[in-house]
Amino acid sequence: MNTHIKNSLLIGVGVLCLTACADRLNVQPTQDIDATQALASEQDVQITLTGAYDGIGDGNVYGGAIQYTGDLLGDNRDVVFGGTFTTLDELWRKTITTTNVDVRDLWLDSYRAINRANTVLANLDKVSETNRPSIEGQARFIRGVLYFELVKSFGKSFNDGTPAQNLAVPLVLTPTGSVTEADNRTRNSVAEVYAQVLDDLTKAEQLLAKNPTGVFKTALIGNAGAATKGAAQAMLARVYLQQQNFAGARDAANRVIMDGTFSLAPTFADVFNDTSPEQIFKIVVTDQDGVNNLNTFYASNRNSGRGDIRIQTKFLDLYGTTDVRGSFITRVNNNVFTSKFNDLYGDVPVVRLAEMYLARAEANLRLSTSVGATPLADVNRIRARSRATQLTAVTLAAILLERRLELAFEGQQVADIKRTAGTVGSTAFNANNLVLPVPQREIDTNKSLVQNPGYN
Repeated sequence: MNTHIKNSLLIGVGVLCLTACADRLNVQPTQDIDATQALASEQDVQITLTGAYDGIGDGNVYGGAIQYTGDLLGDNRDVVFGGTFTTLDELWRKTITTTNVDVRDLWLDSYRAINRANTVLANLDKVSETNRPSIEGQARFIRGVLYFELVKSFGKSFNDGTPAQNLAVPLVLTPTGSVTEADNRTRNSVAEVYAQVLDDLTKAEQLLAKNPTGVFKTALIGNAGAATKGAAQAMLARVYLQQQNFAGARDAANRVIMDGTFSLAPTFADVFNDTSPEQIFKIVVTDQDGVNNLNTFYASNRNSGRGDIRIQTKFLDLYGTTDVRGSFITRVNNNVFTSKFNDLYGDVPVVRLAEMYLARAEANLRLSTSVGATPLADVNRIRARSRATQLTAVTLAAILLERRLELAFEGQQVADIKRTAGTVGSTAFNANNLVLPVPQREIDTNKSLVQNPGYN
């Protein structure tokens, strides 16, 4: 995130940070502007949308925190966290406190970006009819994916108990300026948040066009990318899979694959190049803008990282001897690190095409269908790229293992464990400590919020 933008943010769930000024060619960040006064033109709306892009690229959101939180929470000693940050150590050990600042900032920065998206949606009347569908689709995409991450993090899994009764996060769908007691919200149910996510992403898919580059990106003001139809479809596949709506997941993943915009990278190493043809949704990082916190915590100090998250032999042993994914590592002394995030300025992957093949394979297998391809063909397509031994038959366990091997360290570990009712070691998928606590600062400032079970 740009330093000059980040420094202008006010602390609080509903704080509005917009960028506008009298001179349209000299854009400066401005604090606490009333949305009805600030957005006078289509350019103001575009600037605010750029701010929302910048917000989701923050290191506490898709710039890395969402991904490493999902993997550390779901880890059963496949890695060792050897760093000095107690906040990440709490995630890895599943001993999270209500004052954990990583958890706090995931909540805060997600809501800040949501608020900017809400401001865009509330001012669509300032946008020309030609540009309105694209701008609405982009804002809905941003809001939809962030509420999906929030409901997964702070609410029980969709297959745990009764979603209509389980608490998730407050749904805020209108822009908020200065926060008063009237702005305090209760937590909506898991079912309500998922319904909003599906509404936003479904409408985003309808409104958005394909992009020649095929990626969603965040960049400097004046050079921002745009959410694409493929990105909305891919995230819909994830949402449906998390809900165990296998037909929805299959069909959304199939739409991405059959469209032809994306293709598998020729080698596994090529997957993580910035020019990779299979990155559907990523955060663009340059030496001028953005942050790659996956590099910070996963990469060795030889590759600009801290070397905090170290791969253990028991995980590498899961790969076959010919599988290049098992050797896509960096060794420093006696420690092993993934090579996926070696580039300090490398783009941060969020969703890629290989995941869509595996989602389609799983859904087809569960439904005894072969939409697009057979499950065996889809799994072997991914394994062929990695020179892994081709399977002659495929089971659900084999597909789930393939997801674990292919998507390691990309944020899907705890989500997959929860949706399949698995375990993290001896910890059940529905254990209280696999759900993040509502940050204490939110409980303190909003007495309408109820804390999650297991946290005092």
